[in-house]
Amino acid sequence: VQFVESGGDLVQPGGSLRLSCEGFMFTFKNYDMRWYRQAPGSERKLVASINPSSSSVDYADSVKGRFTISRDNAKNTAYLQMNNLKPEDTAMYYCNKHPMGYWGRGTQVTVSS
Repeated sequence: VQFVESGGDLVQPGGSLRLSCEGFMFTFKNYDMRWYRQAPGSERKLVASINPSSSSVDYADSVKGRFTISRDNAKNTAYLQMNNLKPEDTAMYYCNKHPMGYWGRGTQVTVSS
């Protein structure tokens, strides 16, 4: 099981980014997918989750109304659309399936003016 995250960047407060996560070596369409983030000196935290059919999504309170998780099972890819970004969103972002597989390298999101 492998994941490759991409799309992170340096963005100003109020800006937007779209992260992508491609999964390899497992049947992507059968698993919940989750996005996590880890800020320096902090533990990794769950940000958003989506079930295999995209009929159920859930978000951490800190990102509700700003972030949207989605997936394309034909492309083995999950997405995280992030709008109205805040400095406190600065972190390394990772994806994983549930039950969890190995972690990928993540993608860095930095929100700063």
